[in-house]
Amino acid sequence: MAQFLLNILIAILWTLFGDQDRFYFSTFFKGYLIGLIIVWLIHQFFGGKFYLYKIWALFKLFMVFNYELLTSSLSTSRYILFKSSEVNPGVVQYQTKLTTDWQITVLTMLIILTPGSVVLRISDDNSTLFIHALNQTEKENKKLLSSIKNYEALIKEVIYS
Repeated sequence: MAQFLLNILIAILWTLFGDQDRFYFSTFFKGYLIGLIIVWLIHQFFGGKFYLYKIWALFKLFMVFNYELLTSSLSTSRYILFKSSEVNPGVVQYQTKLTTDWQITVLTMLIILTPGSVVLRISDDNSTLFIHALNQTEKENKKLLSSIKNYEALIKEVIYS
């Protein structure tokens, strides 16, 4: 957060010292880019990674979620419309490596928002998720667990970047 605020401060100062009669967004944007370079050069003094890494990780999480949302919506629709007799619902267990409550909550919400799967319960020690899956074949279970592992890795990337 400090890196971002410093970058905005540099952009504002660049705009103010630009000796222009009014505010131009292009001048602010140039100042922001110059601020990015300056903050990148001194980011190790803030004790963390460069702040754009976190924004990039959030963008990747957003894009992966949208991809999973689209593909699972199409798959769920296909099962409902054309293969309703072949649906084999069941419960899948997933051992999570996430530790804090809000990380597990984010993972749970991502799973719930994806059609075809619902988190039924979380164990008392927050290590196991019990997930209801629409179709519990070997192939579908692997896809579900793979997407959950992907979510988990992206959540960790957002936290630690």
